Amino acid sequence: MAFDINGYRPPRLCGFAAISEMHADRLRSLVGRRLSSVWVVWDLEDDSWFADCPVLLSFEGAQVEIDHSKFSDVSITWNEIDPLAPVIWPDSELEFRLRWREDERAGMAALHGRALTAVELLEWSGRDMAHGMVAVSFVFDDGRITVHNALDENGLELTPPDPHYRVHRL
Repeated sequence: MAFDINGYRPPRLCGFAAISEMHADRLRSLVGRRLSSVWVVWDLEDDSWFADCPVLLSFEGAQVEIDHSKFSDVSITWNEIDPLAPVIWPDSELEFRLRWREDERAGMAALHGRALTAVELLEWSGRDMAHGMVAVSFVFDDGRITVHNALDENGLELTPPDPHYRVHRL
């Protein structure tokens, strides 16, 4: 049980081929569905996003859960996490007061109700330790949400991809 989230068993994948093989069809099936919500874990003590936990995006009945770790690993799961359940950090030496929050990141709520027009896997081609890292980008007519690796935690962007990404539209 990762993050003490009941039922959450994230398989870690690395590289475009592995991620595409396992998830391309299901990610592609989201196209045309409307974004219902985006959930992140919030650190109540710091009043900030706790980027180590998965990012949840709901599209009319389908929830995709994305979590990055190390420099290039990503986990994509489907409908495994209940954002109304408590979150407990698994390290007994560190205590965090954590809770799921909907649309806490600026700009996310503005995309609610928008139909997804494409899903892209973005493969980092920069000549650095993140080379080959894959981000997942959800494209709408008037915006996007990209969940990427921010050096062993999740990052969120609402802007077009950096030129160092190779874009693989699914």
